[in-house]
Amino acid sequence: MKKSKGIISLILTVVLIALLGFTTVVGFGKGQTGAAKNIKLGLDLEGGVSITYQVKGDTPSKEDMSDTIYKLQKRVEQYSTEATVYQEGDNRISIEIPGVTDANEILSELGQPGSLYFIKEKDSDGNPNYGLDTSGHYVLAKSIDELKEEGSVVLTGTDIKSAKSGSYQDSTTGANENVVQLSMTKEGTEKFAEATKAAKEAEETIAIYYDGELISVPSVNAEITDGQAMIEGNMSYEEAEQLASTIRIGGLSVELEEIRSNVVGAQLGEEAISTSLMAGAIGLAIVFVFMCVVYLLPGFASSLALVIYTGLILVLLNAFDITLTLPGIAGIILGIGMAVDANVIIFARVKEELTAGKICKICA
Repeated sequence: MKKSKGIISLILTVVLIALLGFTTVVGFGKGQTGAAKNIKLGLDLEGGVSITYQVKGDTPSKEDMSDTIYKLQKRVEQYSTEATVYQEGDNRISIEIPGVTDANEILSELGQPGSLYFIKEKDSDGNPNYGLDTSGHYVLAKSIDELKEEGSVVLTGTDIKSAKSGSYQDSTTGANENVVQLSMTKEGTEKFAEATKAAKEAEETIAIYYDGELISVPSVNAEITDGQAMIEGNMSYEEAEQLASTIRIGGLSVELEEIRSNVVGAQLGEEAISTSLMAGAIGLAIVFVFMCVVYLLPGFASSLALVIYTGLILVLLNAFDITLTLPGIAGIILGIGMAVDANVIIFARVKEELTAGKICKICA
């Protein structure tokens, strides 16, 4: 009976190791889901650009820092979906963009401030300034410079005093709707009153354009003369907050200066991976030999457990889309070392008990 259980346990262990090995090496399906090569790599392994900016002047508010981080995050996503932007201290922002090749272009692009424009639907000759493309998204029919020259830009980011998300109850349906509330400067109030009057009479829209994209195209329901506007629509709270944040960014007064930048070559990252994997493989091999020679069958069993442990880590890295970095590899190797240490302590204690003449209940 005990022999049969042992054989079944051994078979299940071999099947599990084979399954984990197949998953990490080959993966499943056309996308090779679970394969180790699909693990998301950090900047130090894949190569890329690391930049740290510092805010000029006085320490900004938390809202200004949050808006600036959001702006930079949206910008770097065009280069890599794995890019990260995070705050350091009160007035510093760090950016890491793995897997990029043209570092100089990125450094110059990120240093340029984004511009916010409110654009009327048609020019003075009745020609459309924007419209829907084949995919159903609004796009400009002309360049921003052309729109400025012909007077189609009615407001810029400097004319916006504040923008925040909110909600109100529709008097007709009684339902709560998420909106974006805008407040204009004195000069912006005058410009917006004139623009909304013309748009209302012509039953036209006014588009909001930021950083190369039309982010909203609201209709004008009334002439707005008090500098307080509200953008309505079928928006979720998150969408309203995102739109408000984007509008605030367009009028942001925060200026950033680059204090350091570092370009990590892809070759350096590849060398780091190969070196780390080689070190890990050699370490595992030495541990396996040591455990099998010193502790025989229990040592062999613990070696198999370490193989399963390593395979599970690689599968979980894929499953939860975790970014693997050089410190992460060091942590995995350290975890294996701690597991070996625990096995050594247990086996040494068992050996001492057996030497002292005590009987193992499991074996008895």
